Amino acid sequence: MLVSDFNYELPPERIAQEPLADRAASRMLHLTRAASTWEDRRFREFPGLLRSTDVLVLNNTRVFPARLYGRRSGERAQAVSRHNPAAHDFLRGRVEVLLTRQLSEDPNEWECLVHPGRKIGLGEKLFFEDPLSVAVGSDTVDRLEAEVTARGSFGERHIRFCPTADFFDRIERIGHVPLPPYIHREDQPQDRNRYQTVYARSRGSVAAPTAGLHFTPEILDQIRSRGIETVEVTLHVGLGTFQPVRVEKVEDHALRREFYEISATAADCINAAKAQGRRVVAIGTTTVRTLEFAARHGAHEGEVAHVEPGRGEADLFIYPGYRFRVVDALLTNFHLPQSTLLMLVCALAGRENVLRAYRHAVEAGYRFYSYGDCMFIE
Repeated sequence: MLVSDFNYELPPERIAQEPLADRAASRMLHLTRAASTWEDRRFREFPGLLRSTDVLVLNNTRVFPARLYGRRSGERAQAVSRHNPAAHDFLRGRVEVLLTRQLSEDPNEWECLVHPGRKIGLGEKLFFEDPLSVAVGSDTVDRLEAEVTARGSFGERHIRFCPTADFFDRIERIGHVPLPPYIHREDQPQDRNRYQTVYARSRGSVAAPTAGLHFTPEILDQIRSRGIETVEVTLHVGLGTFQPVRVEKVEDHALRREFYEISATAADCINAAKAQGRRVVAIGTTTVRTLEFAARHGAHEGEVAHVEPGRGEADLFIYPGYRFRVVDALLTNFHLPQSTLLMLVCALAGRENVLRAYRHAVEAGYRFYSYGDCMFIE
């Protein structure tokens, strides 16, 4: 299966650059798999499309300001001519770091992406501070210092921060909301709220589980008032979710590991629904991967899937041909061409179905990607 089989044309103006003022005002394309048909709807209609016996599963991960801007020491940079001081200044210049995964219980050890990647080698020192407090000459400047401890491909590095008692507090003050690269603007203060679901609890993601961005407390109240159960799981979004596919054949791609956690209460609720023939409705592709990974590694009783509670690192790559064990329906945003997220959606609803629906969404003026509209597949 070729990665190019999952391509589609998208005019740049269809990529949402700002969130809507009202989260629940998004459009929603309702795709029915059995009939291979779709309808144009609004997300506010979503509660009415659910069955009273459904179980709705949410990813409660919380995005933290994982993008850091700073400077590098230049100590390990390649030699430059003493006759070219501008080049030396460049090597000691600005650096951008995106923290992608905490490597251990120690909050100071991180996997990250760095830019410019070619210039930053092992042993390089990186310095981050609050530019506002520096500009005003504050006596209490927030600072962090890190050292590059390992080097990977495509700008990947491992770094170790100098220990500080209030590490995440400093990250909150120094860091920036890690908006994806197709949003062509700097993050704004309002992004700290809008690039976050209203039910976010567990800090750890560097990208939002965007299907959840449409929910408001009122929408959740409507769903629960109908007796529909809602449960939460956690998957911290990292490189496994947004890393580009750089191979020609889908089967040759390997997904990166991401931390997940499923409580015993959540697993019991989901397993009871499956045993009773009730639907499990996943909110977002990250929720799908969490549930399917936990079911693949859990016990099975006959043909009924069993979601195993616990925590660990998930790396399940779902593409067409995969047999879903847990998820029956999915709410999801529109995804990038040739991405693993689009492949997952195609695995659930069929590649031709999905690509036809995407073409309709483009023609009908839907807004795409993180701050865009959504799609309900059942």
